[in-house]
Amino acid sequence: MLKKSLFAMLFAALVLAAAPLTARAQDRITVGFLPGVVDPFYQVMQLGVEAAARDLGVKIITQIPATWGVAVQTPILDAMIARGDLDYLVTAPTDKDQMIGPLEAALDAGIKIITVDTFLGDGDYINGPVTFPISYIGSDNIEGGRISARGLAKAIGGSGKVYINSTNPNVSSVEGRAIGFYEVMDNEFPNIEIVGLDFNLDDMNTAVQQTAATLQRVPDLAGVFGTNVFSAQGAGTAVVNAGLGGEVQVVAYDATQFAIEQLREGIVSLVLAQKPFDMGYMAIQFAVADAAGVTSLPRRVETGFAIITSDNVDDPAVARFIYQVP
Repeated sequence: MLKKSLFAMLFAALVLAAAPLTARAQDRITVGFLPGVVDPFYQVMQLGVEAAARDLGVKIITQIPATWGVAVQTPILDAMIARGDLDYLVTAPTDKDQMIGPLEAALDAGIKIITVDTFLGDGDYINGPVTFPISYIGSDNIEGGRISARGLAKAIGGSGKVYINSTNPNVSSVEGRAIGFYEVMDNEFPNIEIVGLDFNLDDMNTAVQQTAATLQRVPDLAGVFGTNVFSAQGAGTAVVNAGLGGEVQVVAYDATQFAIEQLREGIVSLVLAQKPFDMGYMAIQFAVADAAGVTSLPRRVETGFAIITSDNVDDPAVARFIYQVP
């Protein structure tokens, strides 16, 4: 009840905040949107950002890096700062430590920061080492890792060897997913062995190669956890290429069309859908509310998951969370 009351008050404040901003175009704020990379997850998040901007009368400046990484994201951020017209920045930091300095430079230039999907430091913007962002809006990725571990354990009958294909070290989202996965396997499934974890640097072809190499190295591999869009796509592709679809179970983090197709084909046993539209939409709401003077915005908002299996994939209440990209 307390949580419901908090959000009821929050959204009442947001409605009140939006009225003067949408009524007077000259007063509207300008928000930069800088996600991590081009992929279906962030494309759906962009749809949420743009929908909220239309509803609330906000000007959006979007820049999307072609590839993941600090070396790519930082110069784009610097160029957005140099524009001189941004009031807020909604961004997914590509490194929880290395992006602190560049985003502090944005703050020093008068741009307020809202992080989505990934966070800075340890994500505790009240008591942690980094406190300058307004909020983190995204998944509880440690819990997502736990859900994925239990789903994969069920699919392989509670015993066997499993492998994790991830993206980049020191990124809060996928790091949390691995932490949760290890925690559950170590504490709840003593007959499951994790035989390795690879980083594909957000490249699907690398994920295919890494998973294929693991299948050769561990011929009795029972399952694979793909921690994001490219990891899951690469893992599923490698399993199919090896002729092991349905034998080596795959759990996919992120509900792309590709993952859903593989779910229907029996290659993927569970798809964990995040809610990127919600992340994008709420980030713009938070910017509008902050600009209107709201001082009680939550410093962390967890947007939750939808667990998609072959049993519920056609249920409209679940299927609505599949990533639909125009």
